[in-house]
Amino acid sequence: MAEKAEIGIIGGSGIYDASFFKNSKEIAMHTPYGAPSDSITIGEYNGKRVAFIPRHGRGHKIPPHLVNYRANIFALKELGVKKIIGISAVGSLNLKLKPGELIVPDQFIDMTKKRDYTFYNGPKVAHISMADPFCKYVNNIIINEAKELGIKIHNGGTYLCIEGPRFSTRAESKVFANVFKADIIGMTLVPEINLACESEMCYSMIGMITDYDVFAEVPVSANEVKENMAKNIENTKRLLLNVLEKVDPENDEECGCCHSLDNAFM
Repeated sequence: MAEKAEIGIIGGSGIYDASFFKNSKEIAMHTPYGAPSDSITIGEYNGKRVAFIPRHGRGHKIPPHLVNYRANIFALKELGVKKIIGISAVGSLNLKLKPGELIVPDQFIDMTKKRDYTFYNGPKVAHISMADPFCKYVNNIIINEAKELGIKIHNGGTYLCIEGPRFSTRAESKVFANVFKADIIGMTLVPEINLACESEMCYSMIGMITDYDVFAEVPVSANEVKENMAKNIENTKRLLLNVLEKVDPENDEECGCCHSLDNAFM
């Protein structure tokens, strides 16, 4: 593989391209798990090599439960990526987290049902620790750079991942918010983060809050969601550029995922 990258960006709903790259080129990759969601754009930013893949494919062609997460992560690992920043649209399960704001979660709850969660299906089996699943080093950079830009962002929170593609019932949403005490809800974090950790790549996420989930019984119009999404996308793109300047791909002191396989095998 001639092309290499140090940082990977997985774009979610509304972020389908990497127009901020210099000297960019698209490559098609093939993996033992099939094709990734789309071709991967590799380019330069601030002297770093960055790889971008749209999680749902350009035009949002792939629903969350059918994303080939293993192919996407395997491809980024093959390129040499060491840090991944995932971007996702999420709903709020906490009235303090308002639509139009951003969040950097630090925990998750998995409610998915039938995805491919591991690269180690036997005869070799890995049991990785996910006690602290997100990269503290990159999370801190995202938070600090957002504050520098005056972007409203929340530091920490629990992401609850559902199977999709349907949204929650009102009863489910109330359980997620009031019993599980989750803060945001989405459909794509798992198994993306699991597979990245298995591949010893650090993972952080920028959550773009588009609306309140139905627990809140707050009427939401399509226009509101559209407006919040546009605001989130603009802020996220500005934030990403600053974060890319500051992230050192070689830093492995604040995230266990960089060494996740050290004690994973029986």
